[in-house]
Amino acid sequence: MNTPFERSGKPSVTLKEIAKKVGVSVATVSRVLNFDMTLSVTDATRQSIIETAAALNYEPPRQRRRKTAQAALSKVALLHFLRPEEELIDPYYVSLRLGIERRCAELQLEPLKLYNTNGYPDPKLLKEVAGLILIGAHSAEEVAWIGAQNSNIVFADFSLKDDSIDAVESDLTIATHKLLSALAGLGYGRIAFAGWRHHRLDSRELETRCLAYQDWMTRNARFDPDLLAIGENTAESGHALTRQLLALPEPPDAIVTANDNMAVGAYRAIHELKLTIPDEVAVASFNDISTARFLNPPLTTVHLPAEQIGENAVTLLMERKAGRVLAKHITLESKIVWRGSTRRA
Repeated sequence: MNTPFERSGKPSVTLKEIAKKVGVSVATVSRVLNFDMTLSVTDATRQSIIETAAALNYEPPRQRRRKTAQAALSKVALLHFLRPEEELIDPYYVSLRLGIERRCAELQLEPLKLYNTNGYPDPKLLKEVAGLILIGAHSAEEVAWIGAQNSNIVFADFSLKDDSIDAVESDLTIATHKLLSALAGLGYGRIAFAGWRHHRLDSRELETRCLAYQDWMTRNARFDPDLLAIGENTAESGHALTRQLLALPEPPDAIVTANDNMAVGAYRAIHELKLTIPDEVAVASFNDISTARFLNPPLTTVHLPAEQIGENAVTLLMERKAGRVLAKHITLESKIVWRGSTRRA
């Protein structure tokens, strides 16, 4: 199998580019990124500017000069399971990377971003870095090859069944069971799930939240295979799967999507069918990206602490570098954020 990565080497992004993308003035972008709280803009605009700057990898001039002056700093490689364009459309992974970069800045480490493309990373490059943070799903074969180049490895938002490698993640099984138990407690009788299969690990294997849904529904004598819809990890798939579920002879009264991107597609399908949320069908999801607050109605979702996962991954990496031998696995709490797309707990 071929596992590809590409080093991120885009030119510096300007305030003008961010302003054009968001549709505001350069002065507005500058004041928002300098945390000028006297500026009168909506929360949505402020959030859009910050997320656009993060997604485009914007670095203030002072930070770029500091990087140049500190070129000899230790480097940490971030090996992402996504391609660059895939990361940009998923705010959850943008937040995770920001957490890594923030902690690296505190420890005066330089993050070296490597994305999934068409070939293994340069072994020499991996040998020269202080350590490696593997973001997202990586196969055992990939991990073995990477570990042969540099044994200082931490998983972020993923772990293999191997307790000898450091890992930081949220327990998606617990998170899913927590959400389903809460929805059942609110009186929802037919709870459907829209998710996907793993692509880079085993295309036959359901993603963790799908498996957890299947397990919880079976143990609670509620499982109906028609209510488990499998597609792709995209908003378009969320749209198609929701229409499929709502076309059933006995449609669900609540739909859980495996992440907020799919929930956006689910909303579109429900609105097209002239149904109301949550009166006729409720929607709940995972990740708690910023978009969730601005949907109509705002989306009930399980908050997964992406930035804290990134920060803790860097901390574990430096502990390993300092000589810690015993592996650590850190599981961070998930919390349900109740909003208007479901009945209130």
